[in-house]
Amino acid sequence: MKILVLNCGSSSLKYQLINMENEEVMAKGNYERIGEQEAFLTHKMNNGEKFVIEKTVLNHTEALNIIIRELLNPEHQTIKSLSEISAVGHRIVGGGEIFDKSTFINEETIKGIEECSKLAPLHNPAAILGIRACQKEMPNVPMVATFDTAFHQTMPKENYLYPIPYEYYEKYGVRKYGAHGTSHKYVANVAAQMLNKNIEDLKIVTCHLGQGASICAIQGGKSIDTSMGLTPLGGIPMVTRAGDLDPSVVTFIMKKENISPDEMESILNKKSGLSAISKLEPDFRQIESKSKDNNEDAIIAINKFISSIAQYIARYAASMEGIDVIVFTGGIGENQFDVRAKICNKLKFMGVEIDNNKNNVRGEEKIISSDTSKVKVLLIPTNEELVIARDTKNIVEFRN
Repeated sequence: MKILVLNCGSSSLKYQLINMENEEVMAKGNYERIGEQEAFLTHKMNNGEKFVIEKTVLNHTEALNIIIRELLNPEHQTIKSLSEISAVGHRIVGGGEIFDKSTFINEETIKGIEECSKLAPLHNPAAILGIRACQKEMPNVPMVATFDTAFHQTMPKENYLYPIPYEYYEKYGVRKYGAHGTSHKYVANVAAQMLNKNIEDLKIVTCHLGQGASICAIQGGKSIDTSMGLTPLGGIPMVTRAGDLDPSVVTFIMKKENISPDEMESILNKKSGLSAISKLEPDFRQIESKSKDNNEDAIIAINKFISSIAQYIARYAASMEGIDVIVFTGGIGENQFDVRAKICNKLKFMGVEIDNNKNNVRGEEKIISSDTSKVKVLLIPTNEELVIARDTKNIVEFRN
């Protein structure tokens, strides 16, 4: 069985074609800047070959059409016919309380995803575009939705309710939902395997650090708390997202600047975070590099990022009454060894000890704590696409 996994952003379409017989990635890529003149596709083969196609596409349907063309391209053929694709798995960020597990896609499912768009306004509408594009290009191929919020549906009520009038939860579903659940679940299970432990016996804090970033407390294999909230805007400060704020900051600025809720939401999502503090472009690598060049604003931004993560880890250790494992994943978590070291150094009081030699690595599954550390620290590259493909395979085979 070959499964195509799609991850749609508002102006991007990431994909992987996975052969489920051996879970090998046959091809993968990303169509960026969809809807712009500068749109381009980066397509990678399983033999390491990579090429870029610069072609303007107006929407996700056109982008998917070109991706399919490249999968079928006889010059670097991945598949001979679309009939080889048995199913399509879609990453959906917001599933609210409607979806607590991966789900077969039909019109009722799409309606539910639309209802949850208020919880992931940057992501869910794009995912629906991807689903509709597949329906047009591959009308008879079954599809499955995997939700980033589903893993967090095990949080106890005291951890997901906000201390505001209860009627807002009853009327509008205002509560913490979290995100990155597929990633947190994957790396936690891999961590248990690496340590040869039963995940039900472990207290794990997973740190998914990338353009979007979240921390998760996992006890007995279940999410009991996570840093992102109603939407992926909450939690630690991210590259362009503000993270946690005193709520009055929002209303104060709106009144002073006379701006609308939509404008304020855009500021908090796209013009805030580390980029705002550092006054630099929204590129974590540049911000970190400038911090090493003694750029004071960049130093403050990086220090705030590191301190916030360490605080969340300590907080979750208190919530679980102990901690056995810390896992780093995501683009920053997997590649920025200085960031990992600085976070762990702030947690020495908890018995966390990083081994600088082991930590000098990028993107490999590895234990990076010292042999004497009371808490195991692991680097685990995430693989959300594989989780989606596995769920898709299981659901499609069950329905058949």
